Amino acid sequence: MDDKKQYSRVDKYEKRRKNTKALTILSLIGSVLIVVLIAIWLFGGNDNQKEEPSMAESNNQQDQSDQEEDDSTQTNANSKEEDEADETEKESESEQESEESVELIVKEPVDPSDANVIEAYTANWKPVGTIQEGPHTTQFDKSSQDWKEMTEAMVVATDLPEENMIIHWLGRGGEQQAIGTISSKDNSQIYRVYLSWIDEEGWQPTKVEVLKEVNIP
Repeated sequence: MDDKKQYSRVDKYEKRRKNTKALTILSLIGSVLIVVLIAIWLFGGNDNQKEEPSMAESNNQQDQSDQEEDDSTQTNANSKEEDEADETEKESESEQESEESVELIVKEPVDPSDANVIEAYTANWKPVGTIQEGPHTTQFDKSSQDWKEMTEAMVVATDLPEENMIIHWLGRGGEQQAIGTISSKDNSQIYRVYLSWIDEEGWQPTKVEVLKEVNIP
């Protein structure tokens, strides 16, 4: 009987010890879980706090990039408008210069010099320009600068293109003056052209006579 009581006490003690040990283990596990949850909450909160500024910074960068793109687009548009305005202004100036350079030629009839003249007229021609400088002595050599410039003056006075022009005669018509007889290659247009030299300005047509036939002096 006493042995049974002794065994019963031992069993109870072992059970109590095991229960205490189990409670201790469970308490430790619970404490660890609480610590882990607190750590997750703390570090998770920090991550969120870190992410929020990062997202805000990203949004600011995107806004800045969009603004820069808008500014660049506006700058390009303004530059294009300025270029178009400059081009329009240049075209307008060019047209104005062209209109000013092409002066309306006004012809006035004059008396013919002989019976071979169909009609004669003067006009407000200007000197054709020259590259010659200093005292001028007229040269009638076909290779001379005078010949080239006198030919240009006859083109201006008659509107007869040089490539369709035959110079039948070109010679002296007085002091610093010249007279040329020219025609188209088919002789359908025949002219006598009077020229005068203007210092530093070149040869100036002074009179044109439309001829019936080629008449060389």
